[in-house]
Amino acid sequence: MARRNDPRARTYVVDHLKPGTTIKRKIEISNTSSAPRHMDLYAAAASIENNGFTFAPKRTANELTRWTRVEPATANLEPHSTAKAQITIDVPRTAQAGERYAVAWAESAAAADSTHNIAGITRVGVRIYLDIGPGGEPLSDFTIENMNGTRDKRGRPSVTATVHNLGRRSVDLNGTLDLHHGPGGISAGPFHVASGITLAPDGTGTVTVPLDPGLPDGPWKATLRLRSGTVERTRTATVMLAAEETTSRTPLYAGAAALATAVLALVAVRRHRRKSRQAGHREDTSTPET
Repeated sequence: MARRNDPRARTYVVDHLKPGTTIKRKIEISNTSSAPRHMDLYAAAASIENNGFTFAPKRTANELTRWTRVEPATANLEPHSTAKAQITIDVPRTAQAGERYAVAWAESAAAADSTHNIAGITRVGVRIYLDIGPGGEPLSDFTIENMNGTRDKRGRPSVTATVHNLGRRSVDLNGTLDLHHGPGGISAGPFHVASGITLAPDGTGTVTVPLDPGLPDGPWKATLRLRSGTVERTRTATVMLAAEETTSRTPLYAGAAALATAVLALVAVRRHRRKSRQAGHREDTSTPET
């Protein structure tokens, strides 16, 4: 009930439990293909690495998967049909505090045969974010820090922002960016975050929002709204969308300046020599005093 209004909990299994607690979550598996599918249902390990929710290969286990079972363990689905399953997590009384990650997978394997010489495995899953500890839910919070605009080598603009997880639970970040007070007072947006990132507690990462290539450089007022579950944060900053200066230009400018200096020095030397020759010629042709 407490998570009914949490959009993250409607997509994933997200919870905080005391040791010795059991929870059950119902899921639905769909076969959207035109062929029957045999599905294996199981839990496998996951982690947060490089600011992303990372799936372990095959049926790699961890502490959370040993507490988790998916029932039934198999399902046979006709074309364009669905089936129900249940995730049960039994947290032992001796479990230590902390957040753990896993995935409840539905996997369909196709073996090689006389018409297909390559075997294929397809799996889709539901993420599990489970925090263990006494008392209430740990704090979830994050802050949006530096915002910058730029263009890549092809002229495609984007805005990036640094985000820091201030809370004690991981956050999945998605959101939108609006541009306003641009050149001539124009506005644009909303533009969506390219791909959300997942930050572990105390983690820091970069969110990128791609923009319309036709936008002028600016300056613009940019308002970024990011959300993870029920936590939402907003930041407004002035950004430019001009292309970054490349480091290759610095030696070019330095070389040009050095060349210009050398040319000026050469001209000065030539002028000095010319004056010297003219002065020497006048001395040679003058009439000595008697």
